[in-house]
Amino acid sequence: MKRCDLMVEVGRRRFLGGLGVAAAGAAAAATTAPQADAAPAPALVEYPSRRLANLSQLKVDEPLAVAYPDKDAPGVLIKLGTRVPGGVGPDGDVVGYSTVCPHKGFPLAYVKEDKTLSCPGHYARYDCEKGGQQIWGHATQNLAQYALRVDGKGDIHADGVDELLYGRLSNVL
Repeated sequence: MKRCDLMVEVGRRRFLGGLGVAAAGAAAAATTAPQADAAPAPALVEYPSRRLANLSQLKVDEPLAVAYPDKDAPGVLIKLGTRVPGGVGPDGDVVGYSTVCPHKGFPLAYVKEDKTLSCPGHYARYDCEKGGQQIWGHATQNLAQYALRVDGKGDIHADGVDELLYGRLSNVL
């Protein structure tokens, strides 16, 4: 068999050494290259602070319909009766969630027996005592939970949302 005269014998150490030099050169070029066409970093969403209800309007396991961050985003406030992470109020048991399933946008219903929000479309379930964590279903994210606070008069205010709302490319209003 005839050998090619242009072929060069390269051992593994020499090949890996050359590969390392090439990688270092590429990294140096990337860090010093001008970024004229780089897109600006996305701005953080600034949510409106909105009064949703008063503590006196809530009863244990009876959801109260609300809308946040705008009228096109239905949600619910729930007094769970036990202190939970993210809960507000004197008992730390009031939470707020979007009531639109993050999978396909079906309206969610509260099930007081297991304190979940459930979807009739594909049977997804979200645990209200664990920050809207998905416990069953096809969604790829947990349920959007409101960042709540209670003022001195007992008014419940929402100041933000922790997940992407269904049907929006971002939570920008």
